Amino acid sequence: MKELLTVIAKGLVEDPDAVSVTVDEPNDEGVIVCHLHVAEDDMGRVIGKQGRIAKAIRTVMSAASTRRNEKVSVEID
Repeated sequence: MKELLTVIAKGLVEDPDAVSVTVDEPNDEGVIVCHLHVAEDDMGRVIGKQGRIAKAIRTVMSAASTRRNEKVSVEID
């Protein structure tokens, strides 16, 4: 899951070297939280107008996690 989120984010930003993803252990509900970190200048590119790109990223990650019988949440920091 970490690799998928990294590839998606690096395709969107101008500074792909600044992209990093950290993954937390599953919480009590079994949800794995992925934290996406990008450069300050690229934050708008990852979030998009009215959060549309961020929502699309979360949808793709949710679909991929469903195939692996996992629950994933994405937070953009």
